[in-house]
Amino acid sequence: MSKIIATYLLHDEKKPTKKAEEIALGLTVGSWTNLPELEQSQLRKHKGSVVSVETIPAEKGDQSLIRIAYPAINFSNDLPAILTTVFGKLSLDGKIKLLDLQFDDGLKSQFPGPRFGIEGLRKKLNVYNRPLLMSIFKGVLGKDLAFLVEQLKQQALGGVDFVKDDEILFENELTPFEKRIVEGKKALQEVFDQTGHRTLYAVNLTGRTSQLKEKARKAAELGADLLLFNVFSYGIDVLQELREDDEIALPLMAHPAVSGAFTSSPVYGLSHSLLLGKLLRYAGADLSLFPSPYGTVALEKTKALSIASELTVEDIFKKSFPVPSAGIHPGLVPLLIHDFGNDSVINAGGGVHGHPEGARGGGLAFRQAIDTNLKGKLLAEGAKQHPELHTALKLWGNAEVTV
Repeated sequence: MSKIIATYLLHDEKKPTKKAEEIALGLTVGSWTNLPELEQSQLRKHKGSVVSVETIPAEKGDQSLIRIAYPAINFSNDLPAILTTVFGKLSLDGKIKLLDLQFDDGLKSQFPGPRFGIEGLRKKLNVYNRPLLMSIFKGVLGKDLAFLVEQLKQQALGGVDFVKDDEILFENELTPFEKRIVEGKKALQEVFDQTGHRTLYAVNLTGRTSQLKEKARKAAELGADLLLFNVFSYGIDVLQELREDDEIALPLMAHPAVSGAFTSSPVYGLSHSLLLGKLLRYAGADLSLFPSPYGTVALEKTKALSIASELTVEDIFKKSFPVPSAGIHPGLVPLLIHDFGNDSVINAGGGVHGHPEGARGGGLAFRQAIDTNLKGKLLAEGAKQHPELHTALKLWGNAEVTV
């Protein structure tokens, strides 16, 4: 029988085995020992079961890892039903955190995974042998379309592979959604004709939930490259709806805005790896942004790496690009490549736009840092040949990795 196994972390629970049994029953059949034998027979296929209980001694009170199996017959094959089953009212019941969900192959087959994934996006760009580079629009609120398009062009001239809207750039009169797509496409084609370098633009899909599909279809008609989506403001199931619509059929870039409300506590909510890794990949995100371990909104390194692992581990789904973000500058490139590998996206905002030579210079500095590192050289060596990289290292510093 198909099932899903949930792993939880309990804090300060004196009787974890008893608690696990209460959860297994409470989230499925409700009670058991007091039921008549006939009713037990009828409900047995719906009953949750405790898989394991493990106590972990800790400095500030014991912790317990418990695993509970939930029969798939209990829920419809969608993430809202699954999350409500395994963590709905339980999320309100004290210090308990949902760490992982193990889907069997039958249940996995009900989810789409990324449409393009790492391989498909690399094919669009014809770039296979290095991490990809992304930059972000900055300071465009209140500015007109000409300003945005020029900024887009400068970033592309710097050699970035993706440019994404800021997640707080919504529908507005100065830079309307559809015009951003049309004018952005023209600008990027000009850069391609001039340099031979292809840059893809991720436009921010926003608005009322009921209007998103129609808006995304229009974006596809206009030739949009990718859609940026604030998935946790809407819900993962909305992301899946967008992924499964063949009239949209665009790569989806998942932004982590609002996710901290679900993941940041060590004792409540969901793990980073589950929410920003596994579930986004299953639902269809081609790229997942999350805080890097080094920048201004730093995430603990083990957690950041766990997200990347879930996005790229071998599975029935295509792999999604990990995009460690926030506070990234060219001097961090060796760390990023060392920790996240070639199959990742290096994402920068201020690290591109804050370069003294502008966004073009910032993009070039990042590309020079990437190329230097992949040649096995120190950035200090590359800086001797590349003035843009030299300027960036002088401004932001250098985090070499020599092991």
